[in-house]
Amino acid sequence: MRLRSLLAMPELRLELVTGEDELDRVIRWVVTTDLLDPGRYLSGRELVLSGLVWRTSAADSQVFVRALARAGVSALAAWDAVNGTIPADLAEACARHRVPLFRVPEDVAFATVTEQVVRRLSGARAADLTAVLDRHRRLVAGVTEGAGLGPVLELVGRDLGMRCWVLTPTGRVVAGAGPPDDPARLAREFLTAPRLPHRPAGTDLSLFPVAPDTTARVADWFLACAGDAADWPAERHALVSELTAIVALERARLDDRLSVAGRLTGELVRLVVSGAAADEIVPRLELTGLDASASFAAVSAVSRAASGGPSARLRPGELRTVLREALPGGTPPVVGLLDDEAVALVPAEPGRDIAGELHRTLLALAPGLGGDRLALGVSDVVTAAELRGAVEEARYARRLSAGRGDAVSVVRHDELATHVLLLASVPDDVRHMFKVRLLDPLRAYDEEHKADLLLTLETFLQHSGSWTRCAERLHLHVNSVRYRIQRIEELTGRDLSTLEDRVDFFLALRLS
Repeated sequence: MRLRSLLAMPELRLELVTGEDELDRVIRWVVTTDLLDPGRYLSGRELVLSGLVWRTSAADSQVFVRALARAGVSALAAWDAVNGTIPADLAEACARHRVPLFRVPEDVAFATVTEQVVRRLSGARAADLTAVLDRHRRLVAGVTEGAGLGPVLELVGRDLGMRCWVLTPTGRVVAGAGPPDDPARLAREFLTAPRLPHRPAGTDLSLFPVAPDTTARVADWFLACAGDAADWPAERHALVSELTAIVALERARLDDRLSVAGRLTGELVRLVVSGAAADEIVPRLELTGLDASASFAAVSAVSRAASGGPSARLRPGELRTVLREALPGGTPPVVGLLDDEAVALVPAEPGRDIAGELHRTLLALAPGLGGDRLALGVSDVVTAAELRGAVEEARYARRLSAGRGDAVSVVRHDELATHVLLLASVPDDVRHMFKVRLLDPLRAYDEEHKADLLLTLETFLQHSGSWTRCAERLHLHVNSVRYRIQRIEELTGRDLSTLEDRVDFFLALRLS
């Protein structure tokens, strides 16, 4: 019950003296006191009634109201029966400490105020408590009969007058009658809230995660329910807990990883990656619901922990969920898992900027990654017979994106320079050994002597071996650059005056 409800109770005829901006505060209970400092007997959100017996001077008003404010009461309702007024010093103290003050009419007893307010509070709690078991039965029955979440949310709205929606972290509305205002903003609030449930500023909605203990926030669904959860009685919180559990069940039911369609999807991706013949791939495409005569783009995605951090918190199954949610609309894509990599085959017309669409969506999801980094590569648009090459192209692009260090990095096929494509096709262990043999001696020397040999080498190559421009860029004398280059050559046994050795160093630096 909110304070403004007091003004709408004709039997009480309360008048607001100060605190008009605080009328959305909630009343939890009613307490009558005439102690000068009643703080020890208050626990917060009470409507305090007082006849001001404690007041002997203006200074007492400050003591009394300060105690109420510290206890977190919702408001004070008072009347001085002896003097027949509300003292100005009391009104001033309430305004200073932001404690709303109501005047109780002389002919209205405090017992009447208490009775009417408590009746309202108890009635609301009893109504919720009486209906909770029946609602539970009907909610569960609706889902188990396959009716989906729509009828469940309609039931909650009809019984409680509380509208609810189920949304994804991209702002897509899964269920609910009519979209809420600005679902994209609600999704941002859900991803960035320091704790849940959360009430976004300027709204009358509370956001609840569906499966916070088992699912990363960026891969979860969430509930948006009308009302401020901080004001709800325990019974209503219990109902929302039931509702989130039911939504989690429906979400699991719709997850195709364990279904026949999901197994077909995984099998199709494995066939494509293994280089199976077109006559094996085409029937599998059709079984998953895709048109074998259509054009496709391949997407490769991995999740990695930020540099120096623990292992990625986004599990492979959650990465698959995020990728499916982020892929552009239209015909549903095929998304399969290969160890910790998610691979998608996306129906696409030539010229469509799938990479750009993916990047924009995933950037919006980035606050929910919790420090993880997403690296993705997107291939050119190809026919079904060319899917194997498209997947390899997407994987090469993804390896390039992994080295950029951004929270979300998406590389298109046309960003693959010739040498990058060549490096991406080399086995990881060979790439690692090539880089270690050339650069580790310089890295070890830098760590011991703070010589900046690696920086000098990179700058020297960026300026095509120009001593003068390298020196200017590093703010060094040319002789200092010559000395450093000579030291690099001594440590590595290479000759930076030759094109062959310059190319080797350039490629090693691109791998680091």
